[in-house]
Amino acid sequence: MKCFYKRKGMGNGLIIAFLLICMAAFAPQALAHDAATRIRHLEQSLQAIQAELEKLKSENAQSAQKVQNIERTTNQTAEKVDTVQQSNVVLKERIEPIVSRSEQRHRMLFFRGGFTHMMNHRNGVTIQNQVLPIGAQDRADRNGWYIGAGLDWSLTDDVWGVLPNTSIFAELMFEYKEFGHNIEGNGAVGNAPSMLAGGELNPIHVTVNQFTLTASPKVKFFEGSKLRPWIIPAGLAIHVLSPPTESITYIQPGVQFGAGLDYHLWKNFYIGIDGRYQLTAGKIDGVNLSGMTAGGYLGIGF
Repeated sequence: MKCFYKRKGMGNGLIIAFLLICMAAFAPQALAHDAATRIRHLEQSLQAIQAELEKLKSENAQSAQKVQNIERTTNQTAEKVDTVQQSNVVLKERIEPIVSRSEQRHRMLFFRGGFTHMMNHRNGVTIQNQVLPIGAQDRADRNGWYIGAGLDWSLTDDVWGVLPNTSIFAELMFEYKEFGHNIEGNGAVGNAPSMLAGGELNPIHVTVNQFTLTASPKVKFFEGSKLRPWIIPAGLAIHVLSPPTESITYIQPGVQFGAGLDYHLWKNFYIGIDGRYQLTAGKIDGVNLSGMTAGGYLGIGF
């Protein structure tokens, strides 16, 4: 019995030893297989990481390219903006004078008044009369006053392309001048009743006046400025005198010269000063109507 157990123990030992030998023989192969598996997994992970890195590099390159494109587009846009701004400045410089000129009114209605002076004394049918020197032989002073009105109408802003900033206007004007309203009439016609009919000296009061109608070219300088001097080189003037001459002439033509200054006061309103000289060709029936005026005016542009 004892021998049986002894043999049985030896058999178990042999089995255990065999198992240990088998494990020792096959363990390196298993370990090698497991290591190879792990290395393969690591290689796959590294390849995946490398692929991800390549993808990130590609995306970064694309992003950098996009950034460069955006910067290029921004620079081009900035250059275009600068070009547009410069163009706007040039356009503004060109437009401002045009706008300024468009704001200037090309027509004006003006009202005048001031001082007038005759170069020669007046006589006539009802005042001093050399044909019928009867009774009072009074005559008016050579100084007086005037009122009038007129219209300026623009023809060109640059003298038809010859002179820039110089305008030509057509002026139509009329004025009333008075040199006396309490002049004693002569005895023949200006007496009530006439001394020719045997009446006593009783002179009536006579008003010595004159109506003038003119049509003239007017040259205005400094187009677009608030202050504009002007001249009338020569214009037509028609004078109607009262009382008429001793030969009953009451119309006399002449030439007008003038100079003045406009100032744009506010909105459509202008003020100005002017001086004019009316020249007639000597005496007509003993009367010379040459004279001058000096005064101011108020204009309304439209």
